[in-house]
Amino acid sequence: MDFSDRQDFVDANRGLIAATPDLVVKAENGKTVWDMQVYRNFLKEEAPDTVNPSLWRQALLNSKTGLYEVVDGIYQVRGFDLTTMSVIRGKTGWIIIDPLTMTEVSQAALELVNRELGERPVSAVIYTHSHPDHFGGVKGVISQQDVDSGKTRVIAPAHFMEHVASEMALAGNAMSRRAQYMHGVLLPRGPRQQVDNGLGKGVAIGTFTLIEPTEYITHTDQSMDIDGVRFEFQLTPEAEADTEIMMYLPQFKALMGAENLNAAMHNILTPRGAKVRDPLNWSKSLDETLALFGDRIEVVFTSHYWPRWGKENVKNYIAKQRDMLKYLHDQTLRLINQGYKMDEIAERVKLPESLGSEWFNRGYYGNVTHNVKGVYQRYMGFWSGNPANLHPLPPHELGTQYVDAFGGSKVILEKTREAYGRGDYRWAATLLNHLVMAEPENTEARMLQADIFEQLGYQTENGPWRNIYLSGALELRNGIDTSNSPTTASPDLLRALSIEQIFDILAVRLNGPKADGVQLAIEWQFTDPNKRYAMTLEHSVLRHRAVTGDVEADLAITLDRNALNRLLVQPGSLAAQVDGGAIQLSGDPKTLAKLFSLLDSFSADFNVVTPAKGVIEPVNIAEG
Repeated sequence: MDFSDRQDFVDANRGLIAATPDLVVKAENGKTVWDMQVYRNFLKEEAPDTVNPSLWRQALLNSKTGLYEVVDGIYQVRGFDLTTMSVIRGKTGWIIIDPLTMTEVSQAALELVNRELGERPVSAVIYTHSHPDHFGGVKGVISQQDVDSGKTRVIAPAHFMEHVASEMALAGNAMSRRAQYMHGVLLPRGPRQQVDNGLGKGVAIGTFTLIEPTEYITHTDQSMDIDGVRFEFQLTPEAEADTEIMMYLPQFKALMGAENLNAAMHNILTPRGAKVRDPLNWSKSLDETLALFGDRIEVVFTSHYWPRWGKENVKNYIAKQRDMLKYLHDQTLRLINQGYKMDEIAERVKLPESLGSEWFNRGYYGNVTHNVKGVYQRYMGFWSGNPANLHPLPPHELGTQYVDAFGGSKVILEKTREAYGRGDYRWAATLLNHLVMAEPENTEARMLQADIFEQLGYQTENGPWRNIYLSGALELRNGIDTSNSPTTASPDLLRALSIEQIFDILAVRLNGPKADGVQLAIEWQFTDPNKRYAMTLEHSVLRHRAVTGDVEADLAITLDRNALNRLLVQPGSLAAQVDGGAIQLSGDPKTLAKLFSLLDSFSADFNVVTPAKGVIEPVNIAEG
């Protein structure tokens, strides 16, 4: 790469109105929500030996924080969170696009805007898509009362609430735990620890909120006047997010590219876990962007990073991000159809010079290896096709067998040190992982594996990979401590879930073996909304069905949605809500207590680099 190319630094500095290099945002209780000053203390121009120089360059670019002008009337607050908050001057107030992840940083960002540009009310908020870092700070800039009174419009892509709930509900606990690794939230900040996330510096730790949209963008070519500003929308479902919008502002000749465009390769399969994204559809969406707006765009700004100016420069940027995604898709499928397996393909696919030489296509957030595996998984699933991998042993049992086959833990340690000494870190990590999984309390093995992870982290260009390696090293040395981890669990998110989604979550929490042989039936009668459901537990499966006719049930529960929310947050509130009349019971009240006794509680401190708590016994094929 050409490190003498400084155009990104020119663009990242362009339009600066007010820099905030010493930015520290605190919650009302004094807890630090966001700290950019800590990066200023160590981010110097020259990369240390402990950080890939290319990632260090990205860390320098992402450390620029403050208020910037894109063009007259469009502004961005950058470096206040993982996401960039864009602000457009409307006829009467501010139009805010993507109000960050947490309310504290969102409020601080708006205060900076009002202080520097003159105080104005917020006339509208636009969510570009359904990922939490693009809406969670909304109550830092507006209130529910503002929306209910009609003072502020909230605009989002079609099916926004549905996708917000679906992505964060059923696997939310596991995603949160893996996000701790991906974003490096538990790591200290410093040249030997967390330096960047590739997409931004990291994730704020504060108060997560949500306000339901009042209007939806349902199709491409939909136009809308928002506080005197004309918006032309492009709906891009199943691209970077399940639902997402880009928008062209003709009076500014500006494209808002949401997160479909970035200053780095994005994730096709995010390490925190999610459904695999569709790179082919994503690529087609960007091609449509060029067809719709390409000849009219003179500046593009996005939900992360800095803008890009100049018609030809912008078209080149969009085209090469489009082609990077399609190249990864097409070449993975080409090799799949030649019989190559997932790991073999990941070692073979490299971007051509015309794409890979662009800084905005480097693997700072997503990377080629991970994305190729994501494409493979999307089309072929997790299995390679080799019968030897059809039914492998679980980690603890596999590790035990490997250690025995090699001649014991001392031999494994010796061979690992040899690999470590010659810099063969990938093999060293693989080999030693078997010993750690077999003997998780083996301190010598844990400490050596931590050293190996550290070296892998120092080498990688990818921000999340660095964070993952170094988080693993931290936990191997010090154990698990998730006390300072951010959470998106909130009353607002609970209210966003439909009743059906809540019942689906209860079914996921059901402990199947514990429920074996238990049968029960509950009728849920909701007064607000006016709906009835029949819930049954049978065959260790919890099911629900909307009903209109008579239902045979052990217990009938009459309540409204708010009472259900209180019951979910605090199951012990049942008696008080019954006594207060919020919940009426007809039948055997012990039925509900029995159901709740069969539900597992999830905790975001489960093991990642050591075997799961309670070793899983391998399945005996002969017994099915």
